[in-house]
Amino acid sequence: MPKRIFIVDTDTASDDAVALVMALRHPDVDVVAVTVVAGNVPLPEAVQNALYTVELCGLAGRVPVYAGCDAPLARELRTAQFVHGQDGLGDIGLSLTGREPTPGHAVDVLVDQINGRPPGTVTLVTLGPLTNIARAIQRDPGIATRLGEIVTMGGTADAVGNMTAAAEFNIWVDPEAAAIVFGAGARLTMVGWDISRRYAVIDAADAARLRAVGPLGAFAVDIQATLTDFVMAETHLAGFDLPDPIAMAVAIDPSIATRVERLNVRVETTGEITAGQTVVDHLGVEHLSPNVDVVLEASRERFIALLHETHRWA
Repeated sequence: MPKRIFIVDTDTASDDAVALVMALRHPDVDVVAVTVVAGNVPLPEAVQNALYTVELCGLAGRVPVYAGCDAPLARELRTAQFVHGQDGLGDIGLSLTGREPTPGHAVDVLVDQINGRPPGTVTLVTLGPLTNIARAIQRDPGIATRLGEIVTMGGTADAVGNMTAAAEFNIWVDPEAAAIVFGAGARLTMVGWDISRRYAVIDAADAARLRAVGPLGAFAVDIQATLTDFVMAETHLAGFDLPDPIAMAVAIDPSIATRVERLNVRVETTGEITAGQTVVDHLGVEHLSPNVDVVLEASRERFIALLHETHRWA
């Protein structure tokens, strides 16, 4: 059976790198491009982290990495280096300089890759702010409906944020871009931060088991060093959580999402204290057409199994 075609758009920091390993190492997935956007870290750092992760998986030169937008559509860039470290990968001393991305801009690559393949065959997994995707849709609105699916790690279905009281980081960084993408008519699956904090928290015992699967497992744990401190102090979880990996898991194996509802979701762009909130109409009280498949429950067991499977050397 032919492999599924993935494009991964990432602002590569510690959880993004784990998600990227999952896609690169899965036997049924062909990652044809990694497109990089500023978000967790500035664009140069995000590009270097993506290149390092691809190289770690033994795929340097075989999976192209493209630099994309270095700032949101209409706002100044606000990073999460206080969460993921100044280098984005936990500040543990990795060699994260000197690698060169593939020539070309991520936005052009997105348009060309989607248009260059049969309709419905490309899965786009987004792990960061949606700036690259919005720019691509602005350039060619038709790509939204040519995609097979967008699986996005972004937002929350329960209005509990990790950057503000109401907003998740990826949407908060560039809500204008998110509003464009959510309204573009694509088949869109939202895996929010609520799913991560309920089903993808890795405590000390979980981390030890992941480390034991091999070098990639150790990498996945070690790069969470600064994130672990942040979640203990700020989000009050029992360990580091992995929002991007559980979104990638749903993209790879949709059965990991055990409850999904098609709902209307809009992105708040102007609220004084709610900018970046994903406003989910659970009851349909506004009588607007559903536009997003919202993941509401997931299988932690199947997620952990897939995480271990893709980080274990064959």
